[in-house]
Amino acid sequence: MSTPDEDAHNREEAQNHGAAVGLRGDKITIRGGIPLVGRIELKGAKNLVTKAMVAALLGESPSVLKDVPNISDVRIVRGLLEVHGVKVTDGDEPGDLILDPVDVESAHFADIDAHAGSSRIPILFCGPLLHRLGEAFIPDLGGCRIGDRPIDYHLEVLRTFGAVVEKLPNGIRMSAPNGLHGAKVELPYPSVGATEQVLLTAVRADGITELKGAAIEPEIMDLINILQKMGAIITVDTDRVIRIEGVERLEGYQHRALFDRNEAASWAAAALATDGDIFVGGARQAEMITFLNVFRKVGGAFDIHDDGIRFYHPGGDLKPVIIETDVHPGFMTDWQQPLVIALTRAHGVSIVHETVYEQRFGFVDALIEMGATIQIHKECLGGHPCRFGQRNFNHSAVITGPTKLHGADIEVPDLRGGFSHLIAALTAEGTSTVSNVGIISRGYENFITKLQLLGADFDLEG
Repeated sequence: MSTPDEDAHNREEAQNHGAAVGLRGDKITIRGGIPLVGRIELKGAKNLVTKAMVAALLGESPSVLKDVPNISDVRIVRGLLEVHGVKVTDGDEPGDLILDPVDVESAHFADIDAHAGSSRIPILFCGPLLHRLGEAFIPDLGGCRIGDRPIDYHLEVLRTFGAVVEKLPNGIRMSAPNGLHGAKVELPYPSVGATEQVLLTAVRADGITELKGAAIEPEIMDLINILQKMGAIITVDTDRVIRIEGVERLEGYQHRALFDRNEAASWAAAALATDGDIFVGGARQAEMITFLNVFRKVGGAFDIHDDGIRFYHPGGDLKPVIIETDVHPGFMTDWQQPLVIALTRAHGVSIVHETVYEQRFGFVDALIEMGATIQIHKECLGGHPCRFGQRNFNHSAVITGPTKLHGADIEVPDLRGGFSHLIAALTAEGTSTVSNVGIISRGYENFITKLQLLGADFDLEG
């Protein structure tokens, strides 16, 4: 259970995120039971675009990033770049950003903190800033409360490259008096954030870096594409080993960002849960093969097109499944929360074993209040290797269906859980009120407009 102070912080954070992208109001009243039907368009992946913006710091000339979504996480990174002297302007086409790092400069703790809020993105600025300026500052970091995301390992990695880390009362100061040099790094778990840290630090470090146990998500591979365009030399082996030969100079890049497969899966789950039919423009098969297999097993249908994927409920009963989340190419942790709503309608018992984040089932309490039959367990209900089996975390869920959801008052706990609550409200009989919806703006561009395009019946409140 959260404390009153945490609840107040959560509400303030939601309002700030929504306001950052022009979302008026932080509460939505939904009259459920209407199938979502229509077409929506995706832009670039949140988990790639924000890191690509940071990569622009490494270049000696401007970069152009295309298909940038209008989400609050992008606004945060844009603000952080600007306080560090990067000139960020909109390009000719919607979603184009021009990032000019020629006049990079140090920023004050207070300025960084004002823009970062609870985002953890400042830690990824450190490697590029140490190369450009010889120093970097980061404030205390936050993020969605879905599990432990310590920065200590990031700091240890930076030390391995030669950074000197000084912890201060209001944050952390880093310097590189002797420059940064190549290193051997072995990750105990294929962490996306740690892999990004190594890549952004190693590309201009002196010598060769060998990273073992790397994450190889499509967003990581697209970041590598960007860095190679800038002049980096990066080799990816089949055994999760990445080798980076440091170079003295990198130039700017021009790149169209990979589509957001997490958003695509979320709308697919919404189509299935509401008996709907949604064409997700920009979605591609290759990056979603694992999701598509599970979607089909549950009873959903999809059609692959050159310009996107159509997701729909073909009729008939939905089927129970067993899902175990994993790093790529496994079933993504971000996919399980939206799909759980559809599983409440499946005939039988489904199991979801969460192996990536240990506290990702905080959104389930609201579903139970709405009529779902879900039990949460500390045991590993699955055969996949799991870090949490002996650590007393609720990380397995048993969903028994079919159950009919009914309207309720819901408070959004985090980004993916928040979108799942929207799906639940859209599926439920009666009226639901979902508050703190601004958090959803962290990763879903114009989701209110998209709901309108798909025929949802709702009112946005202040």
